[in-house]
Formats: sequence, C-alpha cells, structure tokens
Amino acid sequence: MSNGVYNSIEHRATVNTTKERISLAMFFNPELDADVGPAKSLLTNKGDPPLYKTLVMEQYLKDFFSRKLNGKTFLEKMKIRNDEES
Repeated sequence: MSNGVYNSIEHRATVNTTKERISLAMFFNPELDADVGPAKSLLTNKGDPPLYKTLVMEQYLKDFFSRKLNGKTFLEKMKIRNDEES
C-alpha cells in the first residue's frame, strides 16, 4: 500500500528464559471486492508511478495462497516490473 515508500522491518523474537513473551497477531482485511494496491495519496507526483499491481482483494488472496512464486516473494510477484520481465 505504501508503494515502497515505507519498508517493514524484519521480525524476530528472542527467547528469554526469565520472562514470559506474549505475541498479538492483528489483521486488517478489506472486503473481497475492494481494490488492494498502492495508496492513491502516495501517487500524487508524476515521478511516483505505481510500483505494484492493484488487485481486487479476492484475487489477491487467491494469488497469495496459491504460492506459485517460482522462488520469488509474494511482494516481488506483485511488482509491476515483474510483468514486463516475464
């Protein structure tokens, strides 16, 4: 959604033998007919074209869970330039 403007950090956990660790998973799921892709507010400059595909959420989920990635991460598969290279 950030079109590459904001990068996620790698997530890791360290085991601590003296303290209990609690993890919370939080999910955000748009409606199945909602468009999922780069936020329009981050594409305001002509020099900032979308770097990733926009899909309907239902298709995004089907593609994500099909795992036909051929050695690529799903994020790499969503890049528009990958369509041109294929």
